[in-house]
Amino acid sequence: MYNFSRLKTVVAVASLLVATGIFTSAASANPLNPFEVLFGPQREPIAAPAYANPQEDATDPRDDLRRQVVNYRSSEVPGTIIIDTPNTYLYLVMGGGKAMRYGIGVGREGFTWAGVKTIERKAEWPDWTPPPEMIHRQPYLPRFVAGGPSNPLGARAMYLSGSVYRIHGTNDPSTIGGHVSSGCIRLVNEDVIDLYNRVHVGAKVVVLPMNLRRAATTTDSIN
Repeated sequence: MYNFSRLKTVVAVASLLVATGIFTSAASANPLNPFEVLFGPQREPIAAPAYANPQEDATDPRDDLRRQVVNYRSSEVPGTIIIDTPNTYLYLVMGGGKAMRYGIGVGREGFTWAGVKTIERKAEWPDWTPPPEMIHRQPYLPRFVAGGPSNPLGARAMYLSGSVYRIHGTNDPSTIGGHVSSGCIRLVNEDVIDLYNRVHVGAKVVVLPMNLRRAATTTDSIN
């Protein structure tokens, strides 16, 4: 049953406070709520945490690092991936003198490499186990990180044959366009998902050396 005697007490006390000027008008800079005076501040409901869409990144890349179709002359067959290390671009050869170009992050000084590999397997939201040589250089690293938004491999990974290197996503999109990794190739999650869906296991991957700088390509609209 509702406690009417308590309600009457609240109203009476509130009227007395208003009459004595303790409560300011609604126009005051800090108006008081009688119920807060009597019962303490009323807490706002706590909103549930929002998780970012894995295909959306908080940091917008430079225009030249955005995924786009460009003119690109190559003797490689469609479906080949070409890593332009010095210019921090990844090209997916499309044929007809075109390629899909993605902005990437590449190995930092002393960790760049060149050669021809193939994609030997693919994984969605991959786990990360740092290789022993990385643990030796950075002993503070975790020994295992389960796949998910906080994993440094991001939303997708494509493992390169005969190596510890991968083409993968990232939980730090601000690193795209930089020489930042231990040799892996990273893309923003939205782009690595797009690339993952376009390429197949067995696809050829050509990694160009740092001393080979291609001329800039002409940008067309995205298909």
